[in-house]
Amino acid sequence: MAMSWTRGIKHVVVPRHAAQLVETRGLAIASKAKKGGKGGAADAAKTPALTKELKSTTVFGANILKEGSDPKIQPDSEYPEWLWSLLNKRPVLSELRRKDAKTLPYEYLKRFVKLDNRSRIKENNALTAKN
Repeated sequence: MAMSWTRGIKHVVVPRHAAQLVETRGLAIASKAKKGGKGGAADAAKTPALTKELKSTTVFGANILKEGSDPKIQPDSEYPEWLWSLLNKRPVLSELRRKDAKTLPYEYLKRFVKLDNRSRIKENNALTAKN
């Protein structure tokens, strides 16, 4: 909140003595390369080199615990069936309205009712909103 207020005041012409009373805070920008040439070789040595075999068999960054290791990638048969349907595109309301409600699967019918109710509520709110 305070940062947005100070951004707005930067563009206003303020007398010098008043500007000294208002303090603004800026963010430091980290330099990309260190001067002197000493840090370049040391930084490159700190990054671990991962082998291709390790990259293709491990999910990096999936371990959320302090102890333990990242999980190994398993064959597709080891994962539950519902996992493979997460990326499927779900139909939008206009597409569901075009189809016959009697022939829709239960999941799509549930989605249609939810989206239709939501759109009717939005329409009613827009009509009764104070201008």
